[in-house]
Amino acid sequence: VRTSMKSTLTKFVLGGVAASMLTLGVSADTLTRQNGAPVGDNQNSQTAGPWGPVLLQDSHLIEKLAAFDRERIPERVVHARGTGVYGYYENLVDLSDETLAAPFQSAGKKTDVFVRFSSVVHGHLSPETLRDPRGFAVKFYTEQGNWDLVGNNFPVFFIRDAIKFPDMVHAFKPSPVTNKQEPKRIFDFFSHVPESTHTLTMLFSDYGTPASYLNMDGSGVHAFKFVDDEGNYKYVKFTWKSNQPIKNFTNEEAMKVQGMDMQPHTTDIYTRIGEKGETASWDLYLQELEPEQLDDFEFNPLDTTKIWPESLVPAKKIGRLVLNRVPDNFFEETEQAAFAPSNLIPGIEPSEDRMLQGRLFSYADTQRYRLGVNAYRIPVNAPKNTVINNHEQHGQLRTTSTARDVNYQPSRRLDLNEDPAFRYSSKPLAGMTQQIPFYKEQNFKQAGEFFRNLTKEGQKNLISNLGGALASVPEEEIRVIISAYMYNADKDYGAGVAKLAKAPMSKVRQTAKDLMEQQAARAAKAKQVAESLTALMQ
Repeated sequence: VRTSMKSTLTKFVLGGVAASMLTLGVSADTLTRQNGAPVGDNQNSQTAGPWGPVLLQDSHLIEKLAAFDRERIPERVVHARGTGVYGYYENLVDLSDETLAAPFQSAGKKTDVFVRFSSVVHGHLSPETLRDPRGFAVKFYTEQGNWDLVGNNFPVFFIRDAIKFPDMVHAFKPSPVTNKQEPKRIFDFFSHVPESTHTLTMLFSDYGTPASYLNMDGSGVHAFKFVDDEGNYKYVKFTWKSNQPIKNFTNEEAMKVQGMDMQPHTTDIYTRIGEKGETASWDLYLQELEPEQLDDFEFNPLDTTKIWPESLVPAKKIGRLVLNRVPDNFFEETEQAAFAPSNLIPGIEPSEDRMLQGRLFSYADTQRYRLGVNAYRIPVNAPKNTVINNHEQHGQLRTTSTARDVNYQPSRRLDLNEDPAFRYSSKPLAGMTQQIPFYKEQNFKQAGEFFRNLTKEGQKNLISNLGGALASVPEEEIRVIISAYMYNADKDYGAGVAKLAKAPMSKVRQTAKDLMEQQAARAAKAKQVAESLTALMQ
């Protein structure tokens, strides 16, 4: 009876065609397990009889559920939601006398790139219309390896020292108690950070709600160094200027669009570039400073809360970025793309910018956490023209193999050595280890200049957005301090914010005055300490 039942069941499950395949190899259109074995039934789990429980031995079921459980890699803490596009960078000016960096070695040279646009604060599936800075990260696939220019659509940042970065992000993120993102938390933090005035002003303007990733400018934000073949260097900043018209939403427009499409930026890219075959382009502008010029300004040029005004540091167009192809698979490429400012190539080095110095560690470490130490072997992250030739070994998802016995250096058995031509540049140092603030803060001036360059409508929207958000903060002291920041930037700006936020103007004026005096006192003290420490070393 058992033999008869088994025969009947086999015929029922397999049928004549399926049974005949058991003696053949696996065809190209057969569903398989991860190990390549063909799947006989993807509709029903193995059970103990028709009414019994599911069997643990059903390896296909277990493998399928386990893979599903692990489909989501850890979400980026910042820049979680993003959209990627491929293209190329075309260099227009030969800069070989200024830098060893491959993309800039001749006019007309082209370098493949992958660009990831993103929102910064909000989560992976958040609406793309929310007020936020936008990431603008460019991965150059050069013959010297990959160079990541990891920037934003704003040319400035909220803070100037990376030690504050986790606190700032925590303030922006939802409350750990209620899981609500609340203005009272954000403004509580920033009421202690006057250097944030410039970027907060940009954030609450219409630039904080761009209408499209393709219709916004980008910036490397930080100062870097160009290094020539003799080790000489100069400080540089990079800016992407869109060849598409700049388009921003008002707050009302952003909310309206969100009701129709919560991902308009992704839709826009996949429609314009993916479906219609359009291209988008940006011109790359370069600003340069000699090392001896760093102390020539009223602000510190290595402060990420400052721009280099083009009236003081002219910008020249050196190249063009063209985006023309969307990825084949979002997860494999856009989601697994690993950007880090520490991905540098010969001829480009980090400056002493304190925010950049922290990001050199933090971004690369984030990718090691998310994707593992072999993240750079994932195709979207792998250098295209460079052999990865080192002794780093093993780790999660190691896909390559080597029969090489020598996994150390130096060795007399394997001739694999460094090239002195690519040593880092040298910078003279003075002073002692220290923990002191910048002594050229100038926290408010550039914010005022940005405000006055807006249209009347833009100014009105900025005041409405910021004042409205600030009005929900229960503490009057915080409303007064934030209003005072803006009052120090521009009196009309500050007065408008204070009125909407219900911050008493008498207190705003006095606080603004106190803030300026405190800034001057901190500057004098920090300068004195810095000069004293330098003198001790001479």
